[in-house]
Amino acid sequence: MTQTAEKTDLAQIGVVGLAVMGSNLARNFARNGNTVAVYNRSPEKTRALISEHGDEGTFIPSETVEDFVASLERPRKAIIMVQAGAATDAVINQLAEAMDEGDIIIDGGNALFTDTIRREKEVAAQGRHFVGAGISGGEEGALNGPSIMPGGPAESWETLGPILESIAAEVDGTPCVTHIGPDGAGHFVKMVHNGIEYADMQVIGEAYQLLRYGAGMDPAEIAEVFREWNAGDLDSYLIEITAEVLAQTDPDTGAPLVDVIVDAAGQKGTGRWTAINGLELGVPITGIAESVFARALSSATAQRAAAQEGQLPSGTITDLNVDKAEFVEDVRRALYAAKLIAYSQGFDEIKAGSDEFGWNVDPRDLATIWRGGCIIRAKFLDRIREAYDNNADLPALILDPYFKGELENLIDPWRRVVVAATQLGLPVPVFASSLSYYDSLRAERLPAALIQGQRDFFGAHTFKRVDREGTFHIEWSGDRSLTEM
Repeated sequence: MTQTAEKTDLAQIGVVGLAVMGSNLARNFARNGNTVAVYNRSPEKTRALISEHGDEGTFIPSETVEDFVASLERPRKAIIMVQAGAATDAVINQLAEAMDEGDIIIDGGNALFTDTIRREKEVAAQGRHFVGAGISGGEEGALNGPSIMPGGPAESWETLGPILESIAAEVDGTPCVTHIGPDGAGHFVKMVHNGIEYADMQVIGEAYQLLRYGAGMDPAEIAEVFREWNAGDLDSYLIEITAEVLAQTDPDTGAPLVDVIVDAAGQKGTGRWTAINGLELGVPITGIAESVFARALSSATAQRAAAQEGQLPSGTITDLNVDKAEFVEDVRRALYAAKLIAYSQGFDEIKAGSDEFGWNVDPRDLATIWRGGCIIRAKFLDRIREAYDNNADLPALILDPYFKGELENLIDPWRRVVVAATQLGLPVPVFASSLSYYDSLRAERLPAALIQGQRDFFGAHTFKRVDREGTFHIEWSGDRSLTEM
């Protein structure tokens, strides 16, 4: 039986925007004992939610923003789940105008963190609180327990914490939600989370490509390989669902589903934002950036078709001349290594962003709340938390003794896989760029010395010396004497 609260009752939380994510989030709140106010610009969606799921808890539906705000207990708490951009700003303005001092507006969408910083200032100037909260887990997570990354004022967290904990995923009795930091910290961390997700998905795709076209395995066979991998170090949500996708046949043709899906990957922007911000912060998130470019290239369908019709030369392509079982194991280890690099680079970007904006984000918190509910949940997040427990100032995640030991066993297979992919003519942009990143970190000298010499030659940009302090320039167009600047 549908439970609709009397208008005299008040809701503990409200949800604005009742598309699938918003609707599922509202249902999650209601299932966990909260009275939930619900509002959608199109009243039909509000009515549909009550009609189809009203028996899951107690809802207070409204058809105007004013009625919605009036149905919330104070301090009022309303989560916005609408399209990012102008639509979000419009709803924020409507809510802020109808609310009172101390009320809390929460943006649960994938907003650009700089927009969140701006909005937090604007809303604070009106005496209201604004919280940008990253929510990960997709439709299923929203309904059954997501990982939640709220930013905003610490005072808001004191009010929001218990109600968000009531709906978050749990691992070992710990809710997968915590206060990330002020203003845009929550959305920033969610952005980088999604960037790691892009890289993780791409390296899984590259592993599939190698097994399919390098080892000659069919999708069903590869699905079994991924199921085996998911029982070990690679245990993660993305590995788990990869096996499901590869095992699925197309209901219309009976062919493997993966063979009837157009090979052009979409994106909604968070990975691109992560790559852009990495460039702005000067953080080498090479694997994440390459995964964004890989999606862009996959969607350049006209250009790819022209290249295939024009028969771009391939050079000599060799057959895989190794034992199949050994190759599969090499790919597993290379995948594990590339995933570690993706997480390491992501945590580097989060640290740089936290330092830049003064957020004081604790990486241990992220490793804790990403263990459940979110798309990148994985077994080795426990190890990541331990790494930062042991050394909160770790220069890079892969320098932790445990992960350094893991990489000792992964590096040779990783190199073999990249070489094999090159010989087979198979693209592995993230496997390869992550390996180059790894080798760049460990290199005693990089060609940057030559680049700095070139910069000094054409632009008098100066250079440092290895043998003494100071800044220097060569008089290239004159007598080529050394000048200390």
